[in-house]
Parts: sequence; C-alpha cells; structure tokens
Amino acid sequence: MSFDIHDQRAIGRRMRDLAVRAGAETLTYFRTADLDVRGKADGTPVSAADLAANAVIVAGLRQSFPGIPVVSEEAGGDTPSDWDAPFFLVDPLDGTREFISGSGHYTVNIALIADRKPLLGAVYAPALDRLQWVRQAGEAVEETPPFAADAPGPARPLACREADNRALVAVHSRSHLNSRTRAYLGRYAVAQATDAGSSLKFCLVAAAEADLYPRLGPTMEWDTAAAHAVLAAAGGRVVDADTGRDLAYGKPGLANPAFVACGRGVRILPVAS
Repeated sequence: MSFDIHDQRAIGRRMRDLAVRAGAETLTYFRTADLDVRGKADGTPVSAADLAANAVIVAGLRQSFPGIPVVSEEAGGDTPSDWDAPFFLVDPLDGTREFISGSGHYTVNIALIADRKPLLGAVYAPALDRLQWVRQAGEAVEETPPFAADAPGPARPLACREADNRALVAVHSRSHLNSRTRAYLGRYAVAQATDAGSSLKFCLVAAAEADLYPRLGPTMEWDTAAAHAVLAAAGGRVVDADTGRDLAYGKPGLANPAFVACGRGVRILPVAS
C-alpha cells in the first residue's frame, strides 16, 4: 500500500486494524504473571505487553506506509528529518501502571500527524471493548463490539455535546491528579467529576460523556495525539492551557505543556499563574 495523504479512509482503516491487533496482543499478558516489568530511563515502567504491541504497530505501519516515519514511545521508532512532514505517533500501551495493576483503563494509540496537527487517530481500550477512531478528518466513530482487526463492528458517529457551563461534567486522571489541577477544576461549575486512566479521558469527552478534561501535569505527545485526533474530529478541542492555542505536535523533545481538552461550548478559563 503506497502512502497518499489524501487517501484518509484507507490510512484510518489500517491504523484501526493495527490498534485492534496490538490490543489483542496486550490481552495475552493482561492479569498474568508474565509482564516482565522494567524501569525506563525516565523512571516510568514498561512491560512485555508494551513491547509486543509496539512491535505489531511499528512493523505494520512500516510495511503499509514505507518511508513515513513512525515515532513511538517505545524502542524501534524513527526520528523524522522534517517535523512538518507527515509522521505516525504511537503509544502502544498508554496507562502502563493501570495495566500492571490489573485495571482495564489502558489504551493502544496510533496517530497520523500532518502539518503538526493530529489528522487521524485510533484509540482502543481492549479490556473495556471501547474502540474510537477517525475515518477521515472530521469523521470520528466508536465501534460496538464484537469486532476484530479485519472485521469492523457497527459504528456510531462521535460528536461532543454542547456543554452547560453551569453544570459541567469533568474527567481527570486516576493516577496523576495534582493539587494544581484540583484548584483549576474548582474554578468551574462542575456538577459531576469522574476519573479515568490513559487517553480514555479524551474519549469520554468525544463520546459526549464528559465536557472537560484539564491536565496541568507533564505528558508527552504520544500520550495525547491519537485521542486528540478523535476528539477534534468529534468537534472538541485540546488547547495549551497557558496560551489558549490548539496543541501542536513535533515540539522539541515531544513534551506537552499543560493543556485543557473540552467539548463544544466550554468556556475555557485561563490558568492562574
């Protein structure tokens, strides 16, 4: 398969299939004693499941789209010579701590970045049977199980709801909720707050199950790119919490600033200095 940036449906479908294949690979390790957990240089854990899922995705993308860099959180990725050109951005298992603990709140994430924006994305939560992906720019869907890598299930369009700023539903990290984020959420009229792991927080906003997800702690671009693509296609936004500009990709070091993800109509408040 040759790469054509305009053939978004073929690219999106291939990303979706690879996410499901990689997710099935993670389930062979889920809640077993064969995780082989190690610490990375940055102090975060990596398991055998992370590496197995990474191998499936990187090999599949390189085979289908030769010459397009594949940037991954795990080993075996590429370093693009031109960050303005298209590249794939992969987090093969987001929420490794959740995965190790036996929680189903982990996801497989594949994004296509073009012009420093997330154009397409696939996010799969294998243990929860939730699969969201972008068929083409502006068209995000969630599949209903059962589905398989080469056998899509019924799909419903995703669209963020129009927020009621007097009674917002907020979602925050299960593992990384800090005092700064608590204080920031306290400035909104939050009627209900829930927690979720990994990139599932974006997915709840895209599925009209929440309105607001602030993250005022450190993240990397591979943590957010695929779910950002889904949320944007569903009508939402992810903005730099300090500047209010849309979150960009291909930044030096691939580190994100603090950000706010939200659905339609949310009045985003500036972050207090």
